[in-house]
Amino acid sequence: MAKLERQLQGDFKELLGKIEQGIMKGSVSASLEDGSDFVTGDVQAAVRVFERYSWIGKNRVSLSVTLLAKGRQIFVSAISSGGSQAVFMKLNTFGESAFLSRLSEILDQYRG
Repeated sequence: MAKLERQLQGDFKELLGKIEQGIMKGSVSASLEDGSDFVTGDVQAAVRVFERYSWIGKNRVSLSVTLLAKGRQIFVSAISSGGSQAVFMKLNTFGESAFLSRLSEILDQYRG
């Protein structure tokens, strides 16, 4: 399991769209499995779960992304999982890290 957290300033819907598009374009096997949205007052939240096939690990990995915003202040938390074939310990976490690295690139390029 790998985790990434960031605080950004910008437009919530714009950033969410860039994350969805960027993750989907980052791998031919990527899919958006499900999502959930919530708004109350000026607070917005979105959860997205992506999955893709890891060629090196020969398995599927998932990436859960949560955005929470109040006004233009946005908190992003992402956790990747599923990148190991071992029974009792994780031996190959490359797929998880690579999936999370794609999100990191998207966030680095965002200029809200």
